Amino acid sequence: MKDRYLMFAGYNAWANRRLYDAAAELSDADYRADRGAFFKSMHGTLNHMLTADWVWMHRFTGQGPSPDKLDTIQHEQLADLRAAREAEDRRISAYIDGLDEERLSGTIRYRRVTTLDEFVQPLMPALDHFFNHQAHHRGQAHSVLCSFGRRDLVLDLLYYQRESAR
Repeated sequence: MKDRYLMFAGYNAWANRRLYDAAAELSDADYRADRGAFFKSMHGTLNHMLTADWVWMHRFTGQGPSPDKLDTIQHEQLADLRAAREAEDRRISAYIDGLDEERLSGTIRYRRVTTLDEFVQPLMPALDHFFNHQAHHRGQAHSVLCSFGRRDLVLDLLYYQRESAR
């Protein structure tokens, strides 16, 4: 199972690089424009993705930031946000690389951002959610890009798999 999560970590970093490259081509006004996404703009969506990753990685590792609001703007400037994103993608990859089958078969215990209730769940379904959540919001960011006429960005997992197999 570890190979599956290593693939998802690699895909995550690959897709984020492509997404940030496309976001960097937007004007600042377009980057910040409310386009009806759940976190309104490209800026809000990219910040949420980083925030949520920090929350989950804290749950997985007990280390790093653990924001208390999911709509927190972590960085105002795209360049700073990108640097933080790249660092987080490296941290995610290192965490996954450090897992063994015993740990993957284990559980995690955490509290949600919105409630003090404690949850205990198997690690692998939590990792599935973690990577799926990133893909979900990358899809929203892709929609924002499409609203500005950018329809050529490919983020499909199959493209990553084909590219990484070469």
